[in-house]
Amino acid sequence: MSGAALIGNPNTGKTSLFNTLTSSYEYVGNWSGVTVEKKVGHLKDKSGPLTDLPGIYSLHPLSRDEGVAAEYLVTESPSLLINIVDASQLERNLYLTIQLLEYGKPVIIGLNMVDVAKARGLSIDIERLSASLHTEIIPLVARTGSGTKDLLLSMSKAKDNAQTQQFEIHYGDIIEEAILLISREVTTYLTSTPLLPRWVALQILENNPAVMSSLSFPADVLARVLKIVENTQARLTNDGNPASLQEYIRSVRLEIIHEICKSAVDHSNQKPHSLTEKIDAFAAHPVWGIPIFLLFMFLTFELTFDWLGNPLSDLLDTFISGPLSGLVERGLSAVGASKFTYALIIDGIIAGVGGVLVFMPQIFIMFLIISFIEDSGYMARITVMMDKLMEMVGLNGKALIPFIIGFGCNVPAIMASRSIEQQKERTLTMLLVPLMSCSARLPVYALFAGIFFAKSQALVVLSLYVMGIVLTLLLAKLFSMFMFKDSKSFFMVELPPYRMPQAVTLFRSTWEKGKGFLRKAGTFILGGSVLIWLLTYLGPGGVAVDMDDSFLASIGGFFASLLGPIGFGTWQSGAALVTGFMAKEVVVSTMNIIYHVPDMAGLQGQIAAAFTPLQAYSFMAFVLLYTPCLATVGVLRKETASWKWTLFSIAYALVLAYAVSLIIYQGGKLIGLA
Repeated sequence: MSGAALIGNPNTGKTSLFNTLTSSYEYVGNWSGVTVEKKVGHLKDKSGPLTDLPGIYSLHPLSRDEGVAAEYLVTESPSLLINIVDASQLERNLYLTIQLLEYGKPVIIGLNMVDVAKARGLSIDIERLSASLHTEIIPLVARTGSGTKDLLLSMSKAKDNAQTQQFEIHYGDIIEEAILLISREVTTYLTSTPLLPRWVALQILENNPAVMSSLSFPADVLARVLKIVENTQARLTNDGNPASLQEYIRSVRLEIIHEICKSAVDHSNQKPHSLTEKIDAFAAHPVWGIPIFLLFMFLTFELTFDWLGNPLSDLLDTFISGPLSGLVERGLSAVGASKFTYALIIDGIIAGVGGVLVFMPQIFIMFLIISFIEDSGYMARITVMMDKLMEMVGLNGKALIPFIIGFGCNVPAIMASRSIEQQKERTLTMLLVPLMSCSARLPVYALFAGIFFAKSQALVVLSLYVMGIVLTLLLAKLFSMFMFKDSKSFFMVELPPYRMPQAVTLFRSTWEKGKGFLRKAGTFILGGSVLIWLLTYLGPGGVAVDMDDSFLASIGGFFASLLGPIGFGTWQSGAALVTGFMAKEVVVSTMNIIYHVPDMAGLQGQIAAAFTPLQAYSFMAFVLLYTPCLATVGVLRKETASWKWTLFSIAYALVLAYAVSLIIYQGGKLIGLA
């Protein structure tokens, strides 16, 4: 017997509650055969483990990944189910609840968002609802932690007094007779499991693929069971009901749910238009909703660069190049460090890592805004607004969620593609996510745009983001026409109510995203900076060679002739792009080391002398589009389970980057911008 399991519809606050109930949690690999990570936590009262199941609407899955919950119920047999229900969307959420109650194990309902329901004028009689469903109901506000202590106590009692639920629906004589016949056939083969024959029979009648694939019956038993299903469908049709068995069973459940809600929920004071509906009238409008979103993104870039990010970066640069560097220099002198050690630390580590860390404010501001979009409920609206456009190119609106997450980091964005039901669209989305301008490119943009486009920095950076989006849509259409042309699509997304994110949750989410950048600074960028410095320090002629005679100059020079037609055919640019494969931030680290400057102002001066505005824009476009970083390549291989798709993503990105930069530079020269 496994521990308790947390289960509910998407956007019911399940994850927030999981984090509140558990003192620690971890991802323990993937669920068998699917890409969804298995998340298991340890309850704060030390009463056992808690498994967080993926958000689903019913036990009848739309995709292989959504079948995780149903398969878990068959194979793991949890001792207790915690069903999280949105009080403001009670009738819709109760469909899954009914299925869980029929499963036969103890179920506790966590009635979350009771504050939202109250604000909408809904009054829920919890005692009557509990009596109708024959199970305990705990009112919750997961965002604030209200009710979680009561839930933990109730869970502890339920485990000590584990009793099966006494909830059962009568589906009519025809279905009930079929349930009885199937139960007789399968009972013998369920003796080693705690599954109720009635629940298994219902899943068979509904043709639940997740359950059917998890149960192994002898061929003769399966044949007899399928014959019962066929006869039952025929009897239902002859009785004047043209619905399929699945549709009929669903209609019976929905009728029961409607009656339960009618008696337990008072709508008399319900407000005709909620705040969410009022905001959606503007923010999600089919005509001006997209311009509002673009305006929001423009303001995001203004805040990230001009208004707040740049001043904070300047302060951090002053600290790193001044007090911090001075302190390290004095420390090295005091211990009598050698010239090699001195150069390694000052010119390699501090110049390389510090050259990237100065852009930390912009990156954290961007992560903060992305977290706000996610937690407020606005992201789901963006997917709906963009669905028609996405459908035209062979995707659906849900693909936009990984794309937006990709603005923060391509790695979790590719993993977020798991929420897309169709394999075709999931693969296509993963291949295109690297074209989203992640935060790792921000240091490059901030550096070059700050030098060459100081008066229109936000607009120039926004143009790069828009370029990535436009190229993504064009390639999605191209790829879907030639590589995924026989696949079908559908789109379904939950629209949660707008909420003002809690400060603690918002900053925690920002930190979870941002600490990945800091981790890279202490690993990839640190290691890369040391390696790059060594390549500048060593050369065919020995050690401490002139920069132009170093190994790094040789590596960069190998690519310089190829880069000449796109505007930056120097060994310095070639070396920066090659090392940028480790992590895009390393492009700035490399330049900082190559140009050997004490602070950001010195680096800006060197770059201003080496590039023109046209060359700078071509360089930024190339950084936007060329091969994904090493971590992204790794997660692509893991998620697609295919080297073919992984190598394809690298190859097409390189070709695309070169072609776009060639058009920008040569086209710019033709119209006199050089």
